[in-house]
Amino acid sequence: MRIILLILSFVGILYAQSVARDYPSYRYVFSEFDVEPSFIDNEIFVKFVRANERKIKLFYKRSIKRGEILLPILQRKLMDDGLSDLFVYLSMVESGFATDIVSSKKAVGLWQFMPATARSYKLRVCDMVDERCDPDVATDAAIAHLEKLHKKFGKWYLAMMAYNCGEGRLGKAIAQSGSESLEVLIGKESTLPRETRLYIQKILLAAMIGESISLGFEQMPKSKGGKGVMRVTVNGGERWSDLAVLLDMNISALKKLNPTYKGDMLPKSDKNYDIYIPEEKIYSFYLRYELEKHSKILQSDYLLPYEVKLGDTIETIAKVYQSDPGSIKVANHKKDEYLEVGEFLVIPVSKEIFETAQKGSRE
Repeated sequence: MRIILLILSFVGILYAQSVARDYPSYRYVFSEFDVEPSFIDNEIFVKFVRANERKIKLFYKRSIKRGEILLPILQRKLMDDGLSDLFVYLSMVESGFATDIVSSKKAVGLWQFMPATARSYKLRVCDMVDERCDPDVATDAAIAHLEKLHKKFGKWYLAMMAYNCGEGRLGKAIAQSGSESLEVLIGKESTLPRETRLYIQKILLAAMIGESISLGFEQMPKSKGGKGVMRVTVNGGERWSDLAVLLDMNISALKKLNPTYKGDMLPKSDKNYDIYIPEEKIYSFYLRYELEKHSKILQSDYLLPYEVKLGDTIETIAKVYQSDPGSIKVANHKKDEYLEVGEFLVIPVSKEIFETAQKGSRE
């Protein structure tokens, strides 16, 4: 009997070691989420990995394909706020990167906010606008919520568990078990909901799969490439059909990028709204929509789009295009001299400069 137990114990050790071998990114993932490296040997987690890895690998690939254009937005915002970009895996588990997904409990969007939680972070939830579907502002709210939970519980894996089951439920489970250890909280004696115990394991496994791919340990799913979105500002009351014609794209594709807004047109309640358009359509937008709008308020009928590069100032740009710095500021609603790399400007120019630029773009 003792020999059998020793054999079973040895098999268990090899089984756990094979998880670490198959997912060499686990140390990085665990460190980002404050999980002890030894958790890779946890019997419950090892069994979860082996039972679910094939399903979650397929889920990962579908999610990455769906969220390909959104990931840079989420990752940039997370890192800009000092959080690990690995929190995109929380969003992946919550929504599969579907911006307009609705749960059975009426949670909505990439980060699956309930209406009350969304409003507590000043997201608009109404008949015409649901900012839970906006990857930009919804991610800001998710970051604020996670930071609040981390401040209360002190560890990122606890913040993620509280994100799922609520602060009160997690606090009670910690008090009842007398421990905040992940091994204890997912154990058989834990009073946490089964959903939460599986939830944290899903995030860890999805991250181990994704980061093993990112670090080159596994083959990356094929990407179509060339995808990306940019945020632009349009007037309230614009019809989606008119914007689609202007951008030379299918209206359903444009609306799919902007599930925040409902109906056939943008609300008139605000003067301006930010929408997402495909990255490759940015010049069409500035040449057709933005330039037409600005030409109505400027004396110059000739405007050129310009993408800000490192080291640019309004003065240096004006000098290159023989323009006036004040006119550039007016054309772009600038209150100061501040420019961001990658920002698009419209430059009022003379007829001669405009024709020279147009000729150069055709050659």
